[in-house]
This record gives sequence, C-alpha cells and structure tokens, in this order.
Amino acid sequence: MLDSSEVPRCEIFSDATNVRESLHFHTSQLPTPGTPLDDEKPKRRIPQSDETPTKKPRLMLAESSNDAIDVVVKRRGCRRTVFRMLDLASISYPAEPHRMLLPSRNILQSFVSSHTSDVFKCHSRTEDSFVTPPYACAYSNEAKRGGVPLLAVATEQGSIHILDATKRKEWDCEPARVTLEPHDNGIFDVKWNADDTLLATASGDKSTRISSVETQQLLSILDGHTSTVKCVAWDPAHRDLLTTGGRDGMLCLYDLRVNNLSDQDEIPARSAVITITAAHGQDKVSGGRQKIRPLPRGITNILYPDDRPHGLVSSGSFDGILNYWDLRLPSNESSKRSPKKPSHNPLFSSIMDPTICHGARSRGITSMSQGSGPSAGLLFALGADSRLYIYSYPTLTPLRTETHPNLQTNSFYVRLATSPCGRWLASGSTSRAGSLFLFDISNAGRVAPSYGKRADGPISPTVRFRGQSGEIGAVDWAKDMVASCADDGTVRIWRPDLEVYENCISNSEEQKWDWFWST
Repeated sequence: MLDSSEVPRCEIFSDATNVRESLHFHTSQLPTPGTPLDDEKPKRRIPQSDETPTKKPRLMLAESSNDAIDVVVKRRGCRRTVFRMLDLASISYPAEPHRMLLPSRNILQSFVSSHTSDVFKCHSRTEDSFVTPPYACAYSNEAKRGGVPLLAVATEQGSIHILDATKRKEWDCEPARVTLEPHDNGIFDVKWNADDTLLATASGDKSTRISSVETQQLLSILDGHTSTVKCVAWDPAHRDLLTTGGRDGMLCLYDLRVNNLSDQDEIPARSAVITITAAHGQDKVSGGRQKIRPLPRGITNILYPDDRPHGLVSSGSFDGILNYWDLRLPSNESSKRSPKKPSHNPLFSSIMDPTICHGARSRGITSMSQGSGPSAGLLFALGADSRLYIYSYPTLTPLRTETHPNLQTNSFYVRLATSPCGRWLASGSTSRAGSLFLFDISNAGRVAPSYGKRADGPISPTVRFRGQSGEIGAVDWAKDMVASCADDGTVRIWRPDLEVYENCISNSEEQKWDWFWST
C-alpha cells in the first residue's frame, strides 16, 4: 500500500455524527520519529488548489538594503488533539447535516381525518364486546416507501388486523382486511420483516411468534422469556435475525436458520441463540434474614441502528439510560458462576440520566425512535415523565428535552414514531381526551446549550390533534400519513390536505360533523 503511486489521505471524525472531514495534508508529509528534521534541507511546500493564498511581506535586512527575504505569515490552525475532538463532538454539530430548515408547522396543521373513510374498528373475538383496544401498530416497509399502505394492528385479544389504509372517497366500502390470530393474549408489539412477508408479534403469553402474511399461517414460536415480551425488532441487515426484549429484563436474539426446533407440539418452537440477562440492571432489595432474589428491570424498547448491522440500542423501565450492545461480543464468563451479574456488558451507555434533571427520581423510557434525513444522528425517547428526550448517536449522550403542556405519558403503552422523511415525530398520550401530538424535528440537531440549562426556546414546534377517546398508545408513519390507535377500539388515519383544513377553519360548525383537524 505504501509503494503505490496514490498517497492515502488522512481522515478524522469531526463529531459524533460521523461526518468525515478531509484534511489538507498527506501521510507522506508527516515526519517519522527516526528522521532528523534539522540535518536535512527543508522542502518547499506545494499549496493545495483550494487553499487561500497567504501573504508574503518582504523583510529588509539591516546589513544590506538590497537584500530581502520572503517571510510567509501563516495563520495558526487549531490543534486536532484527541481531547479537543471529543470536546467538539459533545458540544457541536456539523453545519451540513444539521443546517437550519424552514419550520413545517403549517404542513402539520393541515393534517385532517375523515369520520367515514379514515376510521377503522378493531373487531372483538368474543361476543361480550364489539371492539377491542389496539395495543400496537406498524406500517409495512413498502408503505413507508410510498407503496400500498398496509397497516398491521395488534389488539388486546391477540389478533392482528392487516388494514389497507389507501385514501378512498367518502362512504366507500372498506377494503377487505386480513385477520390473524397468533396469540390468545395481548400483543404488545408487531413488526414487519424486510420484505414484508412475515410478521413478528410479542405477547403477554411470554412468547414471540412468526406468522406468514401470504398464507396467514403461524410458522414458528420463539421461547426463552419468563415474563411478558414487550418489544421485538428485525435486524435490517440480516433477514433471519430478530431480537426481543421483555419485562423480565432479558434480551433474546433468535436466528431462524438455526435448526433448534422442538416438534412436540403442532407448531415448532425455537430457542434463543444469544440471551442477555439483566440488561438494564436489577432492583435493589433491602437486607434481611430471608434472602429475596432481586427483580430485573424491564426492557421497554429496542431498535437496530441503520448504520451498524451488529448493534442494538435498548431502553429500560427504571431510568433514562440507553445501552448500546454489540451482539458479536462474547458473553461474560463471570456471569456463569454468579447469576446475579449480567451475561453480557453493553459496549457503551449514556453518560447521564436526563430524567433526574426534571424530578426527584429517575423515570423510565416508554419508547424510542431513530431519526433520518435532517434528523439523522439523533435518537428520540419518550419518558414516563411526559417529556421527549433527544440523544446523540452513537454516543447516546442526552442533548435536550421537549414537552407540551397537554402531553401525558405516564404509561408504558405510549409509543413514538418518526416519519420516513425524518422531519416529523408522532407521539401518543395517556390523557382521556385522546390526543395525538406531532413534533417538527427538522432542526432538532441544532446546537443547544449544555444539558440541564435553560434553552432559548423549543426548537420542535408541536401540533395537537383530538379525534379519539381514551388513551392513544400506538402510532406509526407511512408516506404522507400517520396512524393513531386509541382505547376506544378505533384506528384513525391522518393525512395532509390543505384545502380541507382551510375549509374546516372557515366553516368549523359545519365541518366538525365530517372531519377532525388540529386544535
């Protein structure tokens, strides 16, 4: 490599968002420790094409007025030491990815929902009730790219309703829906695989199940948890890998290619290939004569970062600390002798708990979502203290917090979702009014003061929508639409329509019978 004609360029990472900055020097220009610099004749430096020309004042010698020396006056640059790079990475952002964008609050305000064509009901499996509350929802990957908007809705009774949310005319019949029944208990999370052929469902029956969308058949049961499975995530880089997190504090990684099947039942069961116990620690138990085993802190949400195929970020129910796991690392050998210790250690964690800055005790994280586009390099987490926390990725450093006077999230059923364009964020709420909140996160990566100090003002304009009754827990985005699920057993679709919105504002008394819009 050193003998090649092309000289390798030296690059550094300028900040936490991994934006490469090319320096204007080459490795051949760096002195080696064994090269005496004073004994050799200095070489003339060749200026770069994009470098600003330096001034060359003429310095006259006192001995002879005819002799002159060209002295190059150069501006002293900032030394790129390791400590300075880390300091810059923690307090600043690059200008290009996080440049100021025009606020899109007017676009968010134009979202409307029809009473007839944008409402779906989750039918009950029993005869004693007509509808059942939805717990989770997820748009297909094709819907996020602008294809057919298929929405999978998980219910309290263990059913999955696959809805076609295509915009239709008023009073048109609802397209035929597909209903799956993989569980007999509540489903707390549902996710599509990369090619939208499989659905993974996490349930209160301590299992995760894989169902085929095409054949509507249950393919496999994933065992390993000792309590409710709260979240599931497919590995975007490997179609056969997925990870689950449960209330028992465990992270279980499954590989659908591994033949560890149990044919005792009609449906084959698979076991985890990697199990991480006490991923977010354990609760402390007061001393006494009777030995009480400490309870692990539950896992509330997990996600695979887009830029690291083997990484996993997890949040817990106890505090606002996020953990980053490298699933390729071996297990901790000491945990085999002491079951109280975690079987794996996170690669790194958040340096501080941001929830303690706004209360007397720590509060857990209910949901997470990662940014893209203008919000790339950021992680958004919804706290149980009704605040939205923004973290830097990959350092998981808390940056700032956002909130709304009417936002209530004191339940672990409330979720977050980022739009495919990366400019908007949707959040549910536990208020009885059935409120949906949309945040403009286009400028969420703007340089902010140190965490804990008061900022100049919120940088994420928020719009509130009211169109359902009871708690709104599950939300998700597709292209140009967002879905919200409420305890009243309904799923409502919100779409931007400026003409309808202006008509609703001008004729509110007449249009309130046909539409819901922002408040």
